[in-house]
Amino acid sequence: MSTTSPTSRSLVLEEFGTLPRLGERAVPEPCAGHTLVRVAAATVAHLDLNILDGRFGILPRLPFIPGTQGSGYVVASDTHPEGALVRLRGEGLGLSRDGAWAEHVLVPDAAVEPMPEGTDPALACSYFSPVGTAWATVHPIAQVRPGERVLVTGASGAVGTMAVQLAARAGAEVIGAVGRPAKLEHVPAVAKALLASDLSEEAIGGKADVLIDTVGGQILRNALALVRPRGRAALLGYTAGRELTLDLADFFLADVSLLPVNMISRSKEVAPEVLELLPDLSSGTLTLPYETYGMDALDEAVRRLRAGTAVGKAVLEMRMSGS
Repeated sequence: MSTTSPTSRSLVLEEFGTLPRLGERAVPEPCAGHTLVRVAAATVAHLDLNILDGRFGILPRLPFIPGTQGSGYVVASDTHPEGALVRLRGEGLGLSRDGAWAEHVLVPDAAVEPMPEGTDPALACSYFSPVGTAWATVHPIAQVRPGERVLVTGASGAVGTMAVQLAARAGAEVIGAVGRPAKLEHVPAVAKALLASDLSEEAIGGKADVLIDTVGGQILRNALALVRPRGRAALLGYTAGRELTLDLADFFLADVSLLPVNMISRSKEVAPEVLELLPDLSSGTLTLPYETYGMDALDEAVRRLRAGTAVGKAVLEMRMSGS
């Protein structure tokens, strides 16, 4: 008598430079040292897009299921209780092993972090990277102090909105810059919202003490000129351009410290502080913008991310659109 193994939907990448194909695969078999999770939600991040394009330093063997961060409910584990909501990241997830863009995923126990009961799965999978990046930028890296003027570019994005809110919590006067008029309304109300094309010393009320740049490109070059001598510029994104050219003579005269934000090396050290912010995120005291999509709408999520029109994070829910 033959038996059929249970299957679940997954998004499988078969060729770099294309989008994954929605199909069925066998549910992974539980094994020691690993946790089987029924995935509820997963992020669609720029890191994932770089992997789809074959433009990241670590690339998987194909065919492959992408998804570097996710959340879901434990199905089987020697370590975590069945039914518990968990966050999934690290240990090669979505890089060297199949990722979270599937209804079920088997991951090493070390890639599993329990989440507080009642947390929205979309928030659970998407909060750590933007909140951790913003917290590290505002506090240990840029060391924002009360009364300082802080300019945040990309202030309607996930990292940008968190940086705006955390800088304001630190007692700073915050200016949030965005690239499109439609995004002005998405800048948190604690900041003065401006178009990046309108940035000037007069518009922001004087030189900035701190620049938090999340976009790079020409916007970064223009914003650097608005930082006071001995000010700080934290650089943490390059969606508007990966290169920065400086005239060294002008750079020395400007006397602005350039501070790269590398979360690969800082994730563990900021994790306790970030987890403490989760109740404020769940209650809405702090807001993290994100858009949700069904598994069959991945192309729309990718299109909006690439075009820069997505508001905050893009989250893939393990459902079909309309269900």
